[in-house]
Amino acid sequence: MVAFALLVVLLGGGATVQLNRELPAATLATSVAGTMKIPGAAPQLPWPDSGTAEIMIEGLGRLGGSGRDTAAPIGSVAKVMTAYVILKNHPLQGDEEGPSLTVTAADVADYRARIASNQSLVTVRVGQKLTERDAIEALMLPSANNIAHQLAVWDAGSEAAFVDKMNAAADELGMTDTEYTDPSGYLPTTVSTAADQVKLGRAALKMEVFAEIVALDSARIPVTGKIRNYNDLLGVEGVFGIKTGSTDEAGGNLLFSAYLTVGGRKLTIVGAVFNQPGLHTPEQLANVNREVKALLKAVRQTVKQYPLLPADPVGEVRTAWGATSTIRPAKPLQVVGWPGMSVPVKVSTTAPGATVTAGQPVGSVQASGVRVDLTADAATADPSLWWRLSRTS
Repeated sequence: MVAFALLVVLLGGGATVQLNRELPAATLATSVAGTMKIPGAAPQLPWPDSGTAEIMIEGLGRLGGSGRDTAAPIGSVAKVMTAYVILKNHPLQGDEEGPSLTVTAADVADYRARIASNQSLVTVRVGQKLTERDAIEALMLPSANNIAHQLAVWDAGSEAAFVDKMNAAADELGMTDTEYTDPSGYLPTTVSTAADQVKLGRAALKMEVFAEIVALDSARIPVTGKIRNYNDLLGVEGVFGIKTGSTDEAGGNLLFSAYLTVGGRKLTIVGAVFNQPGLHTPEQLANVNREVKALLKAVRQTVKQYPLLPADPVGEVRTAWGATSTIRPAKPLQVVGWPGMSVPVKVSTTAPGATVTAGQPVGSVQASGVRVDLTADAATADPSLWWRLSRTS
């Protein structure tokens, strides 16, 4: 120590300069991957034994699906595209009723021609006026085929021209396995898949008026009076839409939406179960409803908060003189999802300075909207006097 003191004296002013130099910044390195999977095996949901199914959760991704991607008749679920095209071409906001449609003699003739084949209809009279909102309610709640035809002619001049618009909209949405041949879905040549219709359902729900209408238990329109929503699952397992469909060729079909609250987040499920068996409409819809309820119950048991990143070491801070401090999440990072789900992870770091103190935040890790600080385990040791005097940088 005496020798060292003599050295300091001999160095004189140079030692003072060395001792007063600003210390260089420490470096920080982490090993957190840009994408991580929630631990555990992928869930096995109770998919239907026949037909097709698909489930997406907004903000999380595709939960899964079942059945082949071969297009099949979808019945009145086709009316979702009819409503989508109408609202896209004639937007409604808030409580707006929109322009009026006047029932013509041709509309009444179309209505009467459909009665013998036992189609879903609402009564119309020559000269009757329906607002656009009235018409969409009649289209989506009691699934009126005659109103689908009337809306198509009102918008495009003919049913064929409107069908062209439906197919163009399907192409825009990436519905590659879908072909519309009529606006009501009564024709078995109107075909699609569960996955394609989920794409449409997600897009349609972004239209607030559409989402409001499909969630109605009932409504009132001129002449007919009260109309009831055929979707008997409304309010069950969080369901708030979207559309039923059933024909002999299509079987039972339901494009559905439901709310799910997990970890303080309100999520929207959009799914479809199609082509369920049955001898008639009530049996077909009862079968599809049973499948949807089982799926939604399983989804609620599966989609939860899971630990994605434990509070284990994920890197270190290293000072210029070699002192280190381990860094780790201040607490486990938990996200909403399901086992096996891939989650993008973002790591942000801050310049730690020359040293760090115990518990000092040095950055953060974020996934699915959840953010957790990265902190230093312990304070880094100060540099030795010899290092300070002998440093060259």
